[in-house]
Amino acid sequence: MVVFSRDILGMSTIRSIRGMHDILPDQTPLWQWLEARLSAIFASYDFHEIRMPLLEQAEVFMRAIGQATDVVEKEMYAFEDRNGDMLSLRPEGTASVVRAAIQHGLLHSPGLKVWYQGPMFRHERPQKGRQRQFHQFGAEVFGLEQAAADAELIAMVERIWRELGLSDKVRLEINSLGDRADRARYRQQLVDYLKPHVDRLDPDSQRRLETNPLRIFDSKHPDTRALLVDAPRLADALGDEAKRHFEEVCKLLDQLGIAYQVNSGLVRGLDYYCRTVFEWITDDLGAQGTVCAGGRYDELVAMQGGKDTPGIGFALGVERVLALLSANGVERVQAPQVYLVSQVDIGATLALAERLRSEMVGLRVGMSLAGGSFKAQFKRADRSGATLALILGESELEAGEVQVKQLRAETAEQTSVAIDSLADYLKPLLADASIDLS
Repeated sequence: MVVFSRDILGMSTIRSIRGMHDILPDQTPLWQWLEARLSAIFASYDFHEIRMPLLEQAEVFMRAIGQATDVVEKEMYAFEDRNGDMLSLRPEGTASVVRAAIQHGLLHSPGLKVWYQGPMFRHERPQKGRQRQFHQFGAEVFGLEQAAADAELIAMVERIWRELGLSDKVRLEINSLGDRADRARYRQQLVDYLKPHVDRLDPDSQRRLETNPLRIFDSKHPDTRALLVDAPRLADALGDEAKRHFEEVCKLLDQLGIAYQVNSGLVRGLDYYCRTVFEWITDDLGAQGTVCAGGRYDELVAMQGGKDTPGIGFALGVERVLALLSANGVERVQAPQVYLVSQVDIGATLALAERLRSEMVGLRVGMSLAGGSFKAQFKRADRSGATLALILGESELEAGEVQVKQLRAETAEQTSVAIDSLADYLKPLLADASIDLS
């Protein structure tokens, strides 16, 4: 859908779709910084990146997520294409990863570790922290049923918070959903408890009572929440194997010094979860407090047509993490490191800039392609945030030199430097300013 508005001149302008936002140049440096940090952390745990298409067969998500979930019932961008195929913009990443792993034969040996990043799409009412196009980082581990896989994955997310300086802004809640037989037994217990009180349930919970009763725990309605206080506990319905697995996960987290709270009402919103589920929650973002969530999905690969293969993963909401970083005073600005102030032929200025980029890989060079007076160019250099100005006039060009001027120092030193040795001269100056040239 194209959305039009009228500007003050009465002309039509095209705007972005509601709930789908541009990421502007002054915002992207923080995005890039976060992406680089997360990529390095994933690599340190031997995870490898996978990239999936934005569009999938709708069945990929309907089969995995569950017909009775809000995502499938209300939120998926699903449509029929010209060939009559039912397609969907991906609302989450795990089902796509599983589809790709099965299709390309990646599950032959246990221990596959992959991570992904990119946009997801859900048609829901836009609000702070919840948009129709949002971005996630996610990680998945396949072929390992041991509790150690759960603990390592949780430890990796815990490291993310530490390295981002957000450990004191989030808390970990965990639970076990047990195995299929455990959940079936508990589902019946919950339905038996709630049915006599159906009139006290909110409308969504009344509907979920017939389709997906465990999701009633997600309700924020006060009467429903009060009714759930005395509801049967899923922990009491766990079988011996699921109980032992969860106890082992908790023991390993204790040994790693990772703080957590067992939340018996934590059920997660997608049908494929089993056994360990977890969320990191913050109180700093209002209603949208979950910044990272995941769990185990030991039956999902088989549900998608593959062989029985255990799996566990998580997804982290990029916009919510960025909001936490901004609230914590973390900023990133991408400024040029040097700015060319030139009064010579533009070709000579461009040639000098290209030479510097070749000799100092990663150097950010700014200049005024429109020219202008020295005074005007110095104003642009100062506004750009550059550390140094490189001044090139006719006399400097004839002598094969440039004037190097400090723009951020208390005393604006200016030094003549031969162009042939300019790169060697600049490197220590920029290194002293803690500027990365890699």
